Amino acid sequence: MRNVAIVGIGQTPVGELWEKSIRHLGHDAVVAAMHDAGIETADALYVGNMLSGELAGQEHLATLIADFVGLRGIEAAKVEAACASGAAALRVGVMAVASGQADVVIVAGVEKMTDTPIDETTAGLALAADQEYEVAEGATFVALNAMLMQRYMHEYGVSHRDFAPFPINAHANARNNPFAMFRSPITLDKYEKATVIAPPINILDSSPVCDGAAAVVLVPLERAREFGRHKRIVRVAASVTATDTIAIHDRRDPLFLEAAYLSSQRAYAQAGLGPEDIDLFELHDAFSIMSVLSLEACGFAPRGRGIELGQSGAITLGGKIPITTMGGLKARGHPVGATGIYQVVEAVQQLRGEAGANQLPHAHVAMTQNIGGSGATIITHILVGEE
Repeated sequence: MRNVAIVGIGQTPVGELWEKSIRHLGHDAVVAAMHDAGIETADALYVGNMLSGELAGQEHLATLIADFVGLRGIEAAKVEAACASGAAALRVGVMAVASGQADVVIVAGVEKMTDTPIDETTAGLALAADQEYEVAEGATFVALNAMLMQRYMHEYGVSHRDFAPFPINAHANARNNPFAMFRSPITLDKYEKATVIAPPINILDSSPVCDGAAAVVLVPLERAREFGRHKRIVRVAASVTATDTIAIHDRRDPLFLEAAYLSSQRAYAQAGLGPEDIDLFELHDAFSIMSVLSLEACGFAPRGRGIELGQSGAITLGGKIPITTMGGLKARGHPVGATGIYQVVEAVQQLRGEAGANQLPHAHVAMTQNIGGSGATIITHILVGEE
């Protein structure tokens, strides 16, 4: 198997992009990534997307985008794994290059969520849950995460206020990200006074419904210097998927993200690294509780102690394990099928030294983790910057 490098990145702003169709969003991200890599064609295009058929009435999405960007004739396929669709598409792209089946692969993630009424969008998102035993009982993803947050507070004796550092940190970092949806900082007072959606979750615990697209270009590591003009090459050191039950009530322990544990442990082994080697972690903060559970499952804190990483400042840009360095799902936004690619694009920016005011001084190893559903599919990538 060949080593794989990321040689091009592209992204669109995240927001309520009513003036852009799903094909235009995909086009803009793919063209930006191709320009960054200095390529005019590719062997394949894989597109992560969850809801194009349900909300945009458009399946056959990857072929549509390939045609629209002038790549007619190449291999193209849409990849779906709920909110982890972006990272799932990346894994397919990595395997294609690593196996030698392709030499130049574009991977994009795109989602269009704001053109439909919110009840239709919410129903679409619920397709990632267990239809018979969760959705049929009226459980939305906000409700499911609210139950997890309530249980965590009960088990470990913490308050809702203790979660505030996570969205506060995300909004502070998004301030310097020109592609982020929410670039205004928030305070503890604002967090505590925010509208409650499903107790104890309030609107500042939750990522927004939005539109966006991001893309990367993959090539064999030995050919990476042929593409772009970047001083640093970014190598994909690990790419791992793991699964758990879709329904929360079927899990051995609802407060333990087993798929996050399995995918991160396998990724550490694949990369020959451990949690102590990770310089930044782009985690899946769709809700504040998910940040805490992910940090614990991936070995950055013991069970029940992940909340302390926020309280101590360890998750900030100057902390021990910086997370959501460009705003994360909470403040950059969460266009679900594109999120996993946005995470990778932002990690590459850090590893290249292109993160602007948010640049970490010693960013050499980055980990990204994309979650489908409430933890049923979790995909972990580890990226390493090489001179």
